[in-house]
Amino acid sequence: MFQGITEADLPGAMEALLFVTDQPVSAVTLAEMLECDASLAESALLALQEQLASGNRGIQLREVAGGWRLFTHPAYHELIEKYVVSWDTRKLSAAAMETLAIVAYSQPCTRGQVASVRGVNSDSPMNSLVEKGLLREVGVADAPGNPVLYGTTRTFLEKFGLRTVADLPDLAQFVPDEETRRLVAERLSAVRVQMEAVEGEEKPAAPVASEADADNEGEQATAPGPVEDAARAAMAAAFSALSGAVEKIDFDTLVFETDDE
Repeated sequence: MFQGITEADLPGAMEALLFVTDQPVSAVTLAEMLECDASLAESALLALQEQLASGNRGIQLREVAGGWRLFTHPAYHELIEKYVVSWDTRKLSAAAMETLAIVAYSQPCTRGQVASVRGVNSDSPMNSLVEKGLLREVGVADAPGNPVLYGTTRTFLEKFGLRTVADLPDLAQFVPDEETRRLVAERLSAVRVQMEAVEGEEKPAAPVASEADADNEGEQATAPGPVEDAARAAMAAAFSALSGAVEKIDFDTLVFETDDE
């Protein structure tokens, strides 16, 4: 055990270590730092998680992306948002959030397929999300033009407090009725259906859009209908349920906007 630290001190020691890190830390790494068994570290993490959850604290401990990390309590999300207002210059726009939600729920998918759900060209938000490290290229589709396929990243899991994409909220609870739920599911699963058809050398029911197609469509992509609107609304609601988990703020890196005119 690290000098001066007893088994009873482990939860507090881990809280201190996690407070100063901006990345998820595994139980094994914490055990090495504290010079204790991994099983003791795991038990201490669970004890700390329980202490924070049951003590009406403003901080929560969550296991995300293969490690442990501190987050602010979702109950205080609005208060924190009001306090720091414009501190985060990387805050996602509504278009970026929609795009991210579509990729998260239907990955892997191409830019053209994202545009087909949103109803407009989505190159700008896609580029922004890639730059922020929330989306990445995961391959190419076996389709005309070999469009790039995109998926979410480990950073995405960290930002939204998820262990895996399987932890995303079930869209069904955010869709108003069974018919809309079925249509949304069909639209969001179109990528996999089309890809399976191509791999099986059968003609897909509808061609997979290529990158060139998406670029040529520009802002004149097909206007979204009821299905697209329902899909977007459902995913926005699901992501709102996740966004209560706010990362610990590094005040040394805050950049405040000014009203210079």
